[in-house]
Amino acid sequence: MSKIKQMVMELAKPIAEKLELEVVEVEYAKKHNGMNLTIFIHKEGGVTLADCERLHKLLDAPLDELNPTDDKPYILNVSSLGLDRPLKTKADFDRNIGKELHIKLYRAIEGKKEIKGTLIGFDDGIIKIMPSDGTVREIKQADASKVTLNINI
Repeated sequence: MSKIKQMVMELAKPIAEKLELEVVEVEYAKKHNGMNLTIFIHKEGGVTLADCERLHKLLDAPLDELNPTDDKPYILNVSSLGLDRPLKTKADFDRNIGKELHIKLYRAIEGKKEIKGTLIGFDDGIIKIMPSDGTVREIKQADASKVTLNINI
């Protein structure tokens, strides 16, 4: 994690926790409108626009004081994770146990580069998933290029 992202994460986490929000990820990236500092949050039951606005307001002054970008301009965004966001952390996996996942693999395992199934556990970087055939598969997180919820719309 970059120095800027780490500094912002450490600042934002306790402020978000007071609002019963979880800071999941901090992104500092160039977008079409310049540099953007985006704080992705999660809340059981879903994040509302009001949650994003409250955290944004509470972070304004402390971020100005912290000055993580050394006076380089940026646009601050606070956003929900979104349903299609890749699962990355233990907390991501833990909150989605029992839900259907779509795992894309770097290389084929038993002839398949994609696996879908119900998440039954996650420990020490091992994703435990049950495909529709009822078998339990263990996949190293390091072997997965992308893990998302399997959303059927």
